[in-house]
Amino acid sequence: MTVGVALNAADAPNQVDATVQLAREAAESGLASAWFGQTFGADSPQLAAIVGREVPGLQVGTSAIPVFGRHPLLVSSQAQTAQAATHGRYHLGLALGTKLLTETGFGLPFERPIARLREFLTALRQLTDTGTADFHGELLTATTPVPARVPGAESGVPLLVAAMGPQALRVSGELADGILPYLAGPRALADHIVPALHPAAEAAGRPAPRVVALVPGVVTDDVDAVRARFTENLAFYEQIPSYARVIELSGGRRAADLAVIGDEKTVEAEVRRYRDVGATEVVFSSTEIAGEADRRRTWRLLGELAR
Repeated sequence: MTVGVALNAADAPNQVDATVQLAREAAESGLASAWFGQTFGADSPQLAAIVGREVPGLQVGTSAIPVFGRHPLLVSSQAQTAQAATHGRYHLGLALGTKLLTETGFGLPFERPIARLREFLTALRQLTDTGTADFHGELLTATTPVPARVPGAESGVPLLVAAMGPQALRVSGELADGILPYLAGPRALADHIVPALHPAAEAAGRPAPRVVALVPGVVTDDVDAVRARFTENLAFYEQIPSYARVIELSGGRRAADLAVIGDEKTVEAEVRRYRDVGATEVVFSSTEIAGEADRRRTWRLLGELAR
């Protein structure tokens, strides 16, 4: 099982420079992968491409690009370019996004998200696998009057989806290479997510999908104070129905209940719990929440678990 971290340098004087430095530290700690979120700031595939060039050997990924406000042709160009830049070490994560950010930011109605995800994945798979597309759906059209292949990206791009609900899991099992669940604890993975995902992939004749579990957490001795910070920082997710559902299925009342906080022994045990219920990879996020010393302490432990 590989172990990675989500990198967040949005508050640095230069986000790109700071992210590259963090990625170097992650690789030196023994971590296998670095992942980059996508909102309205830095372009995550471009950031992944830069990091992948600067830090050879480190796997890099986007977690995750919302399908609303994007088009498969453009996302394919981004992803293939990142794949060529990293010589096969880039992993593309997609997401449904949220009603608030979609409608407020893009002025688009957040309608039929599952249908859009299905069409987006279908067209994108054609593009990343073959460099061509001839897709005409209800919501999307993607055709290639000129080739869309990026030389150097012939290995294709792994497609992952931040899926946790039954319909999104079914589509992801059929059309993607895996999922990127966030705030989905071991109970939700074992009882609801993995059992829905694997049969969908099997029925579609696809290999067993990857389950890249994104987990907020940190190694620290100041558990109560860090828990309070997580409670404040993660409260946004409690207002989103899909996250509220998976938090409840995980046995949590608040989003912060899914954060892994404690000493090395506590955190190691939780990482192994995720593995035992079907996570193929574990990626820790928000490791900077308790300061630099605890971030480095967390990365040392996760690097040891990745070896």
